[in-house]
Amino acid sequence: MMLYKLWEDGKIGSLDDPLEKYVENFTIKNPLGKSRDSELKYVTDGLIFLDSGEVQIRSSSVTLRRMASQLSGLPRRLRATSLLWKGKTQTAINLLQDDVLVADPGTKCHYSNLAFSLLAHVMAERVAAVDYQRWITDNILDRLGMEDTGFDITPGLQSQVAVGVYSNGKPAPLYDLGWYRPSGQMFSTAADMAKLAMMLLGAYHRKMLEPDSLKIMLTPLFRCEKDYFANRTGTPWEVNEFMGYEMVRKDGDLDGYSATFSLVSKLKLGLVVLMAGSRSEKQDLVTKAYSYIIPAIERAFRDAVKVLNPPPKPEPYIGFFTYSNITFYEIKVGPDGVLIMQQFGPQIEELIPEKYRTIKLNYLVDRVFRVVFEKEYPCVLQVGTASVSLEAQDGQLFNFYIFDKRGLSPGFDAPGLNTYNVVRIARRPTFSS
Repeated sequence: MMLYKLWEDGKIGSLDDPLEKYVENFTIKNPLGKSRDSELKYVTDGLIFLDSGEVQIRSSSVTLRRMASQLSGLPRRLRATSLLWKGKTQTAINLLQDDVLVADPGTKCHYSNLAFSLLAHVMAERVAAVDYQRWITDNILDRLGMEDTGFDITPGLQSQVAVGVYSNGKPAPLYDLGWYRPSGQMFSTAADMAKLAMMLLGAYHRKMLEPDSLKIMLTPLFRCEKDYFANRTGTPWEVNEFMGYEMVRKDGDLDGYSATFSLVSKLKLGLVVLMAGSRSEKQDLVTKAYSYIIPAIERAFRDAVKVLNPPPKPEPYIGFFTYSNITFYEIKVGPDGVLIMQQFGPQIEELIPEKYRTIKLNYLVDRVFRVVFEKEYPCVLQVGTASVSLEAQDGQLFNFYIFDKRGLSPGFDAPGLNTYNVVRIARRPTFSS
């Protein structure tokens, strides 16, 4: 989130900037690159603009977005360090100079606490010119009202937090991760994490990122190999397909504690699981919970009464229309003012049962309507050897043309169905057998 916010604010030129744009003399060996030229990827298309002019840089292809997406190829942690290391960022950079990438950047999913921590500290210290924890507190926690979230484990906090438990039942200590804090030190509550989830889903009154940034952030980047623990990776997510939906999640595990933050953005659904104890190896609690929640939500959506919007004036849209004299449509106005469209014609009667020929048009804005099937329908309708996708029609947009001198729309397009020039006709046609 810090990366995306600094990018929105113009302090980072591109999410795909190489790390060395912000860290002078950053080097690391990349023996798995296809050729030596792979280490110079940004020589031609990645330039740093300085006051003195354009300066080409030698790049390892370790980019900011790859660091946040488990695609940088950086090792899991710095050599000769543990997760309790208390060093400095410059020391970490120096340690990497004779280290080696474990994968050619952008070619393989490889989990790296080092990548997260290094990215966080570099963005804070070299770009925002502030301590990482200070930036997170000011720009995320305070902004979203996450009052019970932070990094420092004080004696007062220690008396309130749940006691971590090892698998043998013994209590686990609370650790200070030092320099690696960005990869797992934060404590929180389910209520605070729910605020974060609502913000990411665009459902919270306190905004942090623009809608387009959230879309990019929730989009998977790369399909992982079978030996990785997720199907795909994103920024910063692990992404899996579940029950027909993309589920993005981040898991965190420390001695005696485990946590999962997950989203199903299509359903505006989030699930936070915070546990004092080890994660079960036999069953994933998160997917089991979703296996109950998702069907319940789907049923609620199906059973809910749809509230549709009528157009300001229905008269310009009422009448008969045709697409290439093949399919025909009659648009009428219902008792609630909402437009009703009925498909008819010889081809329609052959392919589509009568109960699926009538749809409603939900008015959005400026002569644009969304197709709505009010009742449950089969996704693909099999009629003899032919098949018709009703799912492809549901939710499509109809864009009606500007009104003519009579105040009528002469036709409409359905761009999502690649259907253009559906034109108005004077009357209902008759068909001969």
